[in-house]
Formats: sequence, C-alpha cells, structure tokens
Amino acid sequence: MPEFTQSQLKQFYNCQILRHGKIIIEDLWVRDGKIIDPEKIFYDEKIEPTVKVNCNGAIISPGYIDVQINGGFGIDFSYNIDNVEEGINTVAKELLASGVTSFCPTLVTSPKETYHQVLPKIKKRNGGKHGATILGVHVEGPFISPLKKGAHPEHCIRKFENGFQSLLDMYGSLENICYVTLAPEIENSMEVIRQLRKNNIKISVGHSVCDLKQGEEAVKNGATFITHLFNAMLPFHHRDPGLVGLLASDQIPLGTSVHFGIIADGVHTHPAALRIAYRIHPKGLVLVTDAISALGLQEGIHQLGQFNIEVRNNKAYIAGTDTLCGSIADMSECVRFFQKATDCSIVEALEAATLHPAKALEIETVKGVLNFGADADFVLLDKNLQVLSTWIAGDCVYQNSKNVEKNNS
Repeated sequence: MPEFTQSQLKQFYNCQILRHGKIIIEDLWVRDGKIIDPEKIFYDEKIEPTVKVNCNGAIISPGYIDVQINGGFGIDFSYNIDNVEEGINTVAKELLASGVTSFCPTLVTSPKETYHQVLPKIKKRNGGKHGATILGVHVEGPFISPLKKGAHPEHCIRKFENGFQSLLDMYGSLENICYVTLAPEIENSMEVIRQLRKNNIKISVGHSVCDLKQGEEAVKNGATFITHLFNAMLPFHHRDPGLVGLLASDQIPLGTSVHFGIIADGVHTHPAALRIAYRIHPKGLVLVTDAISALGLQEGIHQLGQFNIEVRNNKAYIAGTDTLCGSIADMSECVRFFQKATDCSIVEALEAATLHPAKALEIETVKGVLNFGADADFVLLDKNLQVLSTWIAGDCVYQNSKNVEKNNS
C-alpha cells in the first residue's frame, strides 16, 4: 500500500459516512491525523487533495473501541507477565483486522505480584501501523464476589479490608488504569468508588450478587458502567432485578449515564436477552468482546490466567468443565451478530461499538465519531459489515483482500 504523510490532504470519495446518527453520502477529508471541514479547503485555502481514495461505495464508520478484552492470538494479559510489551504489541497489531482502532487491555483477578509487574508496562499510547491505540487498562477484579467469580481464581479474590488503601496496595499504581470492575456489595466499596472517581478512573459494577439498591448506591457514588450484562451477576427477578434493573432505574442521578457492556458472540448472551437490553436502554449498550487468549487460535487447550482453557465448537471453557470463560469472537463478528439478533439499524449496531464506548470513556469528542476535529480513526466496511480496511490517524493500517482502490492525484 502507498505510504502517505500526515500533512497530506486526503479525500475519501465514493463512500457512505456514519455521522451524527445517520449514514450519509459525503466525502471524508483528513489532514494531520484529524477529520477536517472541507469548507475551509474549498473557500479559504482553495487547494486540491494530495491523495484521493476511491472507497467504491463502502461504509466509513468510526473505528471500533473494545473496553474489555483479556488477550488474544495466544497472548493473555494476566498470564504472559514476563513479556508484557511483546504480548500487548501482538494483540494491538492483530486487532486491526477486525476494525478495532482503540482498546482497553483487561486483567482478570490475579495475584498482587501480577498487577505490580504488568500494570506499569501497559502504558497508554497512540495507535498506528504498529497496532490499535491503548486507552488504559481495565482491571476486572480482584474485588469481586466469589459467588459470581466465573473463570476468576477464587484464591485471589479480595475484600476492601482497609478501604481504598487495599486497592492501592493491590494495584501498586493507578497510573495506567482507566476502568475498575468491582462488586458494590463488598464492605467499603462506596468509599473506594468515590476515591476512584476523584482519580478520574471509571468504575464498573460486575461479578456481583448485589441487589438493585446496592447497584443504585454505587451509581450515586460514581459508578457508570456494568460489566458484561447478564453474565456473572444475579439473574433478573421481578421483585429485585439486581444490576439488570439499573437499565430502567428511576434512581439514577440526573445527568448520569449508565452504560453496560454486553457480549454479542452468540454464546454468552442469548439473542432474546440482547433484544431485551437493546430495547430497554439502546443508548447505553456497549459491545465488548471479553476475548481471551484463544481469540484467533485453533480448537484445543490454551492458557487463561491461572487456568487451562479449552476451545471446542467455537466456545471457550475452563478445561474439563462446561464453565464458559470468555469469548473468542472479534468485534467485527459481534457487530454483525448484534445487528442480526436485534434487527436494529446498521447505524445502531455500529454506534454500539464506536460512539457508545467513547461516551462511556468520555472521549467522544475525539474517538468513536467522524466529526470535524476528531481523530481520523475509521474502518471501511462492505454492505455486510465485513472489514475492508482499517485507518488510524488517516493512515491505512490494515487492508484485506478486497483492496481499496487508491489513486494519487
């Protein structure tokens, strides 16, 4: 593929653009890694584009954002602690093929030593040809309920015995963390939630047996996300709907938005459950892969944290059991499955993997949108939402066999 420089003016034409909740027929203009307003080009600068990219009718969507991914391609972020940087680089590079331009590497419940060794090495960084942007680490545990541990090792689960200090001691540093998943019923959790918010860290509730009132209290104190809805929480009950009830709660503070992650891989969440969540709170729905090290690998035995896991029939289990332990579907697959299962519009399916996670992270002015001034991170898709090419800061970082025609002018 041709090498373009950042300062070049690039025009993407013969395309359909997702912008402001609609798919419109309009050219996309990029310069210096940003999406720009063409009116300035036409009326003020009066210059021609350096590069013209014929998109051949493709849809241009903002790049996908995955806020919960444990690894992939043989790499587990919680287990491969001796070569953390190499593992992160591998996953970041491979994710480009599925349209992911930004992600939050996720650590499952682990020993203190793992956090102290791994967290300092997963630094936030911009994406490019080397791989997707790292937005910060999502630490999922160890402050969770042992009754809803899922694939998390129970011997590593901890309580907030010394309040916020327990969390600081466990992680060592908050520097590279952007999300913490915790169970709000744990004693002292409200103090911890408040302190995390003061440190500009997002709080997600999950792996929990809390009731709705405890979930609402967590939101009032600063929690804004629910980790993989329906999974690792109490099932919906009509007298106390638990965390699921947050989607329709009337006790959410005015101006607060509660987003929720959901795994649309056809395994973790039944299509009917996807439809329920979508119809109750469509604007809060965030597609996550929750992908594990077996993503992109063949069937067989692989490693996830402290466990051996087995991939069989396109599902991942703790080896020797029928306990699901994570997804092996990529974000592109999740978008397509979600759209088909819910019969939502293409716009809604794409925004669940772009705008919504960006809003959850409060970065929607620069990520998850194609607005003027936003980062030029986007993906070209065919009519079936298959990835044709992936772009970061206006540079092509992945291209599949359906080559996008490029004409230099």
